[in-house]
Amino acid sequence: MAEDQFTNVTVIKKANIYFDGRVTSRNVIFPDGTRKTLGYMLPGEYEFGTGTSETMEIMIGELQVLLPGNDQWQTYKAGESFYVPPNSKFKLILKGPVDYCCSYG
Repeated sequence: MAEDQFTNVTVIKKANIYFDGRVTSRNVIFPDGTRKTLGYMLPGEYEFGTGTSETMEIMIGELQVLLPGNDQWQTYKAGESFYVPPNSKFKLILKGPVDYCCSYG
C-alpha cells in the first residue's frame, strides 16, 4: 500500500456524489497540481468513465472490476490497486462497502 497520509495538500470540502449518494469522494490537490480523490462506495453495481488514466487503490473492502478490453471480472481487496486507461469505461460490483483512493494521470 502507498502512503498512509498526505501532507501539505488542499482538500476540497464539497463532495463528488454519484449514484444517488451511494458513491462519494473528495478531491485532494497536491502542491505540484496533481490530484487524488478519497472516496467511499456502498454495495452495488456501478459503471464509471475516465477522462484521464487512473489508479484505484482499495483501502478497505473488496470489489470486482471489469476493466476495458477484458471479459473476465477481477477481484481486488484492501492493499491492492488497479489501473484504468484514459478515455475508457469500467464496471464495479461491491458486496460490501469500499474505501478507496484514486490517483489520476
